[in-house]
Amino acid sequence: MKTSNVMAILIDKRTNSAPKVQEILTTYGSIIETRLGIHETDDSQEEGLILLVLRDDKEEISNLADELKEVTGVKVNTMELKFHE
Repeated sequence: MKTSNVMAILIDKRTNSAPKVQEILTTYGSIIETRLGIHETDDSQEEGLILLVLRDDKEEISNLADELKEVTGVKVNTMELKFHE
């Protein structure tokens, strides 16, 4: 059974938290297969959304999520998708 892991990271006040989030993502770069960053173009919004597809390494995914959750203004959600072959 093939497994795929997806993580959504919501960053509030993007200009303050983004550098720390980037530093953490760089540390865990070896488990990141795909990264998509979406930010609001409306000047009144300061939120960013990052979607990640991650390699199937439960311990590293858990560590990544824990570190991101420690950053002020960052929310993290993960999901595991299992595919039958």
